[in-house]
Amino acid sequence: MEPYEQKLWQLLQTVTGPDEDARAAAHQKWNDCAKPLGSLGLLETAIEQIAALTGSPEMTLSPRAVLVLCADNGVVAQGVTQSDSSVTATVTRNLTARRTSVCQMAAVARCEVVPVDMGILDFPPTRGVLSRRVGNGTGDISQGPAMTREQAAQAVLIGIELVREQKEQGVRLLATGEMGIGNTTTSSAVASVLLGREVTEMTGRGAGLSNDGLQRKIKAIEQAIAVNRPDPDDAMDVLAKVGGFDIAGLCGVFLGGALYQVPVLADGFISTVAALCAVRLCPKAEKAVLASHVSAEPAGRLILGALNRSPLITAGMRLGEGTGAVAAMPLLDMAHAVYSESYTFEQGGIEHYVPLGGA
Repeated sequence: MEPYEQKLWQLLQTVTGPDEDARAAAHQKWNDCAKPLGSLGLLETAIEQIAALTGSPEMTLSPRAVLVLCADNGVVAQGVTQSDSSVTATVTRNLTARRTSVCQMAAVARCEVVPVDMGILDFPPTRGVLSRRVGNGTGDISQGPAMTREQAAQAVLIGIELVREQKEQGVRLLATGEMGIGNTTTSSAVASVLLGREVTEMTGRGAGLSNDGLQRKIKAIEQAIAVNRPDPDDAMDVLAKVGGFDIAGLCGVFLGGALYQVPVLADGFISTVAALCAVRLCPKAEKAVLASHVSAEPAGRLILGALNRSPLITAGMRLGEGTGAVAAMPLLDMAHAVYSESYTFEQGGIEHYVPLGGA
């Protein structure tokens, strides 16, 4: 086993399961709030999950940040996208200028935007972008592997390290974002292999492909799977052969959330595919994954189902950059406000509600 992969497996052995006592304490705290039992639905579940992850029913959701992992994908050469690879670098520069969609939403949500260069094509060191380059873009998956297995492990470790750095800076809630022309193609390839589904079922139009473009995309993914023969029982093999530096890095972010007890809001299709890779590598990492929304991409709901997650938001979003994950932050803030500040049945002079059964 190569050094990066060996280090990764050693780290993953230290991931523990969720703290069920803390989850139960959070559940009881919700039940003491003077409102109908369970009436905030998934918002209550999310707060309880954060308690189980952090090991305490007392929590803070600030400061927070969205990690936007940026990388290019060689498969763009097959005409699978509406834009060329230069757009990845352009949008990354606009992230630093706080001009993009996620930047506007993050300002409202009091969330820091952290762009990370995982392997943007010919991208020089740029102020405001963390340089964590694994390579100068990936290989064309329709012709051969995206990267080596050791590069995949390196990218995953970078994601883990990003979480450690953010926690040391005081961050207590993370969102996952990405920017990379061609990354819905790689995500569809990874998802198709891991879920054993037909490529046509897992592939959408991305940023707006024509019918012909969609057929080229499907053909490229089918060819990538045939050429590389990724092992569905080995998530690292799948990442290396048909994934991308951004997906592998995001996989590491979810693993880092589990390691360092920081809740991670998954964004849409690409982000949840990365979360699925994380859970396949380390099932206990599931405790760190919060689902923000369900992507409008065809496989969005299927991936959430595989993760056993229900989305907080159903709004037909498919923008990327971490916009869906950031959009969920104010919902969590409102839930936390009720959880922390609401009066209890006893304080309000109201008889405590009890479960009565029935539908």
